[in-house]
Amino acid sequence: MADIRSNRLPPEDYTRNFADAHPPLTRAQAVVESDRCYFCYDAPCVQSCPTGIDIPSFIRKIATGDPKGAAKDILTQNIMGSVCARVCPTEVLCEGSCVRTTQEDRPVTIGALQRYATDWLFDAGVQLFKAGPTSGKHVAVVGGGPAGLACAHRLAMLGHAVTVFEGRDKLGGLNEFGVAAYKVAGGIAQHEVDYLLAVGNIQVQTDKVLGRDIMLEKLRREYDAVFLGMGLAGVNGLGINSENIEGVYDAIGYIGTLRQTKDLSALPVGRKVVVIGGGMTAIDIACQTKRLGAEEVTMVYRRGQEHMGASHKEQDWAQTNGVLIRHWARPVRVVTESGMVGAVEFEHTRAGKNGKLSGSGERFTIAADMVFKAIGQTLVADPLVAGGKQVLELEDGRIAADDEGRTSLAGVWAGGDCVAGGLDLTVAAVEDGKRAATSIDSALRAVKKK
Repeated sequence: MADIRSNRLPPEDYTRNFADAHPPLTRAQAVVESDRCYFCYDAPCVQSCPTGIDIPSFIRKIATGDPKGAAKDILTQNIMGSVCARVCPTEVLCEGSCVRTTQEDRPVTIGALQRYATDWLFDAGVQLFKAGPTSGKHVAVVGGGPAGLACAHRLAMLGHAVTVFEGRDKLGGLNEFGVAAYKVAGGIAQHEVDYLLAVGNIQVQTDKVLGRDIMLEKLRREYDAVFLGMGLAGVNGLGINSENIEGVYDAIGYIGTLRQTKDLSALPVGRKVVVIGGGMTAIDIACQTKRLGAEEVTMVYRRGQEHMGASHKEQDWAQTNGVLIRHWARPVRVVTESGMVGAVEFEHTRAGKNGKLSGSGERFTIAADMVFKAIGQTLVADPLVAGGKQVLELEDGRIAADDEGRTSLAGVWAGGDCVAGGLDLTVAAVEDGKRAATSIDSALRAVKKK
């Protein structure tokens, strides 16, 4: 019988378990750490940053006592640099490219220094940006996540009026609804949104879903350009029996609920939790259910450790939190007890010479009263269909767009997770939005000149 209950821990444990997992640097620590930077010419860390932040420049400013200047370097390139400092896989991006990374030395903690500078700016209440002279053009942005907000902010700075349409009741996207609470604690996601909107000339309409409340065809008629940054609203299924029974959850949905819940002790959590998947979302839900009081949490991934979407640092973090990670296995059956989850049956997998995955025929069972699906999300393409005809060209189930974010439909750009070929990272979504805004601006000004 499933044992899904709330209030598994003493009240004080919830506060401690979901506090900021990585405390910020003090001023003294930031100065000491910044002095470790070699301030490389053609710095490889800059090349590894999707938004192209001048990392040596902002670190030098911290070292010389200019956190405001450091924050300006960061936010000019990445307006969501504060949350990115907390959630970016820096160990495989900027820090992974740091020239200090040797067997005897460690990389400069670029993410922590980026957080130090942006936190200083927010605490000081300094606004660095303002809307540019009005162009008379109005752009619709669909989606209030990192891509949409970055696009809106850059467009406003370029002088265009922007209206952001968001399907939820608040902005932020996965920064607000999809990452572990201990990574983005203290309301920083909304603080960053408020800072971004303070640039001016951006209107927001929440609870507006594309295909239900707003239509692409109408947006194209009423606005001078449209940017689509609605992310991935669908969830990949396991493709097995009984995955919709009581006790089987969508990991992203549960994380979103957790992030908005004021009383964590009221959240239901199983005694024995199984998480299916190997990415960052799988790590986040596994660690959070353990911190909510689950006794056993097991992650199961169909391939090996080196194939997991989660970085080695995140995998180590999960194991530090008491999560067991099992590799080379895929789910084949949910075992039910009285109509609820009782266990999950898995089959051992192996990869052939061409890398194709196959089952070995050997099976095993893991007892579970709570199961999470964390095997990726999909684009809900229904709003992009009119009269039974696909309006936008898709590629691998996502929107096809060029390097500037232009889609197959005139006047429509797209970016972020909903676009094919992306990295599915906050920092990459920000760059998509920023790049698309520049392209939209060029297109609108070209029309005006005619």
